[in-house]
Amino acid sequence: MAVNKYYDKAYIATATTTTVKTGSGYLHALTLNTTAAGTITLKDGATVFAILKASVAEQTFFFDCTFATSLVVVTGAASDLTISYL
Repeated sequence: MAVNKYYDKAYIATATTTTVKTGSGYLHALTLNTTAAGTITLKDGATVFAILKASVAEQTFFFDCTFATSLVVVTGAASDLTISYL
């Protein structure tokens, strides 16, 4: 997949399961806008590929990876984050 500088974005600020994108795509980054209130789990469909622990400080995590089924983000508490993806 060709990567460009124009990423889509998704903002999440509640404890929820969010399907950010259905189908295949590219995860560029996850930015924590405030310290994580609970765990944050990233999935490709039902397959977990990353878990960030609660209390992780504000920062940007660069993944730069593809996903095949869908990009799903599960927030265990009301964390404030932004997902950048294609």
